[in-house]
Amino acid sequence: MKKKKWTPFDIILTFFMLIVVVVTLYPFLNILAISFNDAVDTARGGIHIWPREFTLANYQEIFGSNDRLLQAFTMSVLRTVVGTVAGIIASTMLAYVLSRRDFVFNGLVGFLLVLTMFISGGLIPEYLLIRKLGLINEFGVYIWPMLLSAFNVIIIRSFMDNLPPALEESAKMDGANDFVIFLRIIIPLCLPVIATIALFLAVMQWNSWFDTYLYARGNEALTTLQFELMKIIDNANISSGDINNQNAQVIAGQTSPQSIKMAITIIATVPILAVYPFLQKYFVTGLTIGAVKS
Repeated sequence: MKKKKWTPFDIILTFFMLIVVVVTLYPFLNILAISFNDAVDTARGGIHIWPREFTLANYQEIFGSNDRLLQAFTMSVLRTVVGTVAGIIASTMLAYVLSRRDFVFNGLVGFLLVLTMFISGGLIPEYLLIRKLGLINEFGVYIWPMLLSAFNVIIIRSFMDNLPPALEESAKMDGANDFVIFLRIIIPLCLPVIATIALFLAVMQWNSWFDTYLYARGNEALTTLQFELMKIIDNANISSGDINNQNAQVIAGQTSPQSIKMAITIIATVPILAVYPFLQKYFVTGLTIGAVKS
């Protein structure tokens, strides 16, 4: 087998990509190292991608100071799964309707949909609406307000518009109705864009904590991981405001606010990061379809 000769362009491109990889991974590895490093040693500085004095004290402090983290984690997973599935169903169905050329109100609905991207009622009207709908301290407050996004619908619709019309026409000739066409033809062909939107929705649901603070704070069963971690960060910030108290904690061998923040960042990031490998094949499929399209 003949070996490929390295050209100057290949060398420059490889060097550039290595720099991109280092710049991308270094912040995450640095946070990971600090989260597993001893608080006293961290105060000295100089931690890069490997902890000098390995310890689990930072994570023990987080899980030991809050006995609701496991329940909050379960609720975060539940709202992420249900919210993502519900959002995908609603977005794909609306996008399919808007992609139909024979839909009479296509222009009007599309205009109203885009209008929501530029005009918002604000926080107070939104709160009054959610209270009027009876969603305060209810699980539905995590699902219904985030059910539809104009941006997601437009992306899916644009993808559907590029599908060959002959597929739908041939299915109709075989006697297929709109539901059969949507479920057996449109959905399988739209898996790449659906995977992309699913990732958007999952990240948004997983990272949300402000809606818990506003609408579900009165129901402890609805507390989420992000909300509980935010309270821990607030307590750490209060402690860090008192320099004498912070120094006393470090000298006593306890965790420092910086170490707590880094550990919380890892706890909040790793679960949603684990979703990426399962969606990667759909991204590759979407690139392949886009590359061979006429």
